[in-house]
Amino acid sequence: MTIVQGPESRVQGPESSVQSPESVSIGIIGGSGLYDMAELTDRESRVIETPFGSPSGPYVIATLRGRRVAFLARHGEGHRFTPSELNHRANIFGFKTLGVEWILSASAVGSLREDFKPLDLVVPDQFFDRTRGRISTFFGEGLVAHVGFAHPFCAPLSSILTASAKSVHATVHEGGTYVCMEGPQFSTVAESEFYRKQGWDIIGMTNLQEAKLAREAEICYSTLALVTDYDCWHPEHDSVTVEMIVANLMQNAKTAQQVIAAAVERLPIERTCECARALATALITRPEAIPAARKALLQPLIGKYLS
Repeated sequence: MTIVQGPESRVQGPESSVQSPESVSIGIIGGSGLYDMAELTDRESRVIETPFGSPSGPYVIATLRGRRVAFLARHGEGHRFTPSELNHRANIFGFKTLGVEWILSASAVGSLREDFKPLDLVVPDQFFDRTRGRISTFFGEGLVAHVGFAHPFCAPLSSILTASAKSVHATVHEGGTYVCMEGPQFSTVAESEFYRKQGWDIIGMTNLQEAKLAREAEICYSTLALVTDYDCWHPEHDSVTVEMIVANLMQNAKTAQQVIAAAVERLPIERTCECARALATALITRPEAIPAARKALLQPLIGKYLS
């Protein structure tokens, strides 16, 4: 990577042998309402250009509870990107080039269950995909890989998030299925009732592609879902509105920051989960058949398997 010094450090592509001046093992993705964290100190804003385009914005490299972290606002400064416009590949590839091994993601969700109340927290353990045509892999164009995704979240990381939520006395639900819808419109009543009949638990618009790409990048990934509303199924609650979401997110933001900070403190230095070896048996293309350009482009992901 090439670093250009200035008011912001600028990192360009994997093709250069120059390395980032600092490796950061913990990444944080802030969703709707969580665009910054008050506890972040010793900040540096770093712009990264990837082979897949630009991430949502600069990565804020900072200290949180004694650990160096990289914070990225998912929707960009001022909330400029819709869920369908997010460049998930660039966002995750940027974290990978920084050396990130753990990603803690915070996201607003609607609840599909009576007992998952607005302002509660959920640490889901499954996804159901209702998106359409979003790019969710780094592979293709001469290099094929099939990673396991039966369990889409990193279980040890999710356990840490749950324990951290309990430690700050938040109401947290462990496990549940996150329905990832296309958006940007909210659900119809028929859709919301359908999801409930399937036994699914929460609904959002962003996390699935992040989780898939993090798995391909061998990064542990887990979500702290912030319940803002009852979608539109609940007869005693109004249909979801942006005003409702923002009001509840403002109340949840402080709690979410406390949970993430507590989780950062609990993260081990070394990983023992399978996420760190997700590509070990996933690459199916014969090494000699991989185009040289593709091999070079994906070096940060596959280099250790093709050396």
